[in-house]
Order: sequence, then structure tokens, then C-alpha cells
Amino acid sequence: MRLIPTERKYLEILRILKEHREPMGAKRISEILGERGFVLTDRAVQYYLRYLDEMGFTRKVGNTGRVLTREGITETESALVGERIGFIISKLERLAFRSTFDPVNGTGEVAYNLSIVPEDEAPGVARSFEKVSRAGYGFFSSYKILDRDPRIPEGQVGILSLCSITIDGVLQRSGIPVTMAYGGRLAFEGKVVKGFLDLIGYRGTTVDPLQLFISAGLTSIREVVASGSGVALANVREVPVPALDRVRELLAQMGQWGFTPPVGMGTQVFNTPHSPHHISIISFSGMNMVGHGVEDGYHIRTEIGAGNIQFSRMQNSAG
Repeated sequence: MRLIPTERKYLEILRILKEHREPMGAKRISEILGERGFVLTDRAVQYYLRYLDEMGFTRKVGNTGRVLTREGITETESALVGERIGFIISKLERLAFRSTFDPVNGTGEVAYNLSIVPEDEAPGVARSFEKVSRAGYGFFSSYKILDRDPRIPEGQVGILSLCSITIDGVLQRSGIPVTMAYGGRLAFEGKVVKGFLDLIGYRGTTVDPLQLFISAGLTSIREVVASGSGVALANVREVPVPALDRVRELLAQMGQWGFTPPVGMGTQVFNTPHSPHHISIISFSGMNMVGHGVEDGYHIRTEIGAGNIQFSRMQNSAG
């Protein structure tokens, strides 16, 4: 027996349980549902969870909450194929909204990616991340190794790298409308940008474009870092033309705190689509660190846009 595809509340609960590795209780699920526009009391969520238990899609873990069963994971992946269109950009937009970084005084929260690596590979991964940082092809100049975190399995190490969606949060808080438009492969030759080889729009995909490029072996970030020639990862976001001067000011302020300046800005940058009404901002992705580590042969699992963290906790970190 399968869920009725149009039952959005059931599907959203399955989605939430799939996004979180730890058991979740009705109260927390109710809070997340509220953030996504679904108003359900704790009691109502309990009703839905009991039904999902009966269907065999969830199971209770003591008094800590529910997790998905193997059947639940299968059901979620099949039932949410259509629902997942636009999920990645929606997730990133929520993180941008929650990012409160103030580029004037360097305070507030920033968005991060979470990479999980085998404990014995962690030193090598850290060195790999550092190479990208020193060469200037990352989004931020540092990373952070997690000491303790319930999301990290035994024998593994967590590494945080900042997510470029932090830019969107800064612009939004200054009243500037911004759209994360594309993720792409940016070609370099002799440290000169030659243009994008591929662009994938965020609003029509079920997976993050940059993660897709890495897993498909379509990057050569090691070569870019070593010689200035190769293929790295970059994002394209768009803002209204009248905001250009203010955007430049804000990004320059971010640069003082260790954020890498944009690769380019304008109504026509490299071979991006031309628009007389919008400025394209091309910025390096924080995933260049991850891609470099994967190319170095390390086993890295990364959740893009895993959460928000106080910027002060990223300062004076390794890198």
C-alpha cells in the first residue's frame, strides 16, 4: 500500500524525517511544518505519525522520536520525485533568510555545508581544503573541524565550509532582491576565466548542480589550483541593475572578513545569459573545497546548506 501522492502533509513529514538523521518528535516536526506553511498542532502530527507507523514507513525510537524505515526511505524517494522539483532552491532560500551576517561588524549567522569524512582521512582532507583556500578559489578563506556533533557517525569527522548562499542573506537584509539562478562549471586557462562550460538552473532540479558536477567527475579543481587552468565551480545570482553600487559596497565589506570577491559582475558576464534589467554576480562556490578533496581521492559526503552558524565560530579555524 502506498501513500496518496496528493497528501501533502504526509509527504512533508516524510521529507522532514529524510532531511534529518536523528530521531524527531512531534513538537519539532510541527515547528518545521509551520516554517514551511503547514499549520499542524503537535497532537495532529502525532496522528499522522501513528498512521505512518501503521504503513511501515516510520518507527519509534524510544522516547526520542521517529525515524524512517527502509520502506519509508523507498516511499519517500519515489513519492517525492515530483515534489522535489525546486526543493534544493527552497532549502537554500530558507538558509539565506536565516543568515544574519552583518558585513560591517562581522557578526551574525552564516550558512554552511557539512562534509563527513573517515577519521583517518581527515588530515588529508583538511590539507586539500587549505590548498583551495590559499589559491583563492573557495568562497571563504577558512573551514572548521567539528569536535562533537550528533550528526557525525562514530569513526567519522565533520568539516564545515561556508555556503555562498550567505551572500543572498546579506543582500536581502539590505533590501536587495536576489535570485540564485545557476550553478555551473567555470573554465580557466592561465588563471583567466574562459567562460562557463555548463549552467544548470536551480529552480528546475531535484539535486544541487554543483554536487552533480563533482559526482560525475566533471571538474578539474586540482588543476585550477595548481596551474590556473582547469574547471572549477561557481554560482550565478541575479540582482536588479539599480542595486549594483550597493551590492559592490556590501561584497567589498564581506571581503574584509575573508570572503572571496566575485569573479565578475554585470549585465553580461562571460557567456551567461544577457539581461538589461539584471546584474549577474559570479561567485566561487564553497564546494570547490569539497571537489578538490574528492579529486584527491578522499571519501567525502557533503550536505549542501546543512544549517547556519555564528560567524565568530568560523573565525580562527583551521585553513
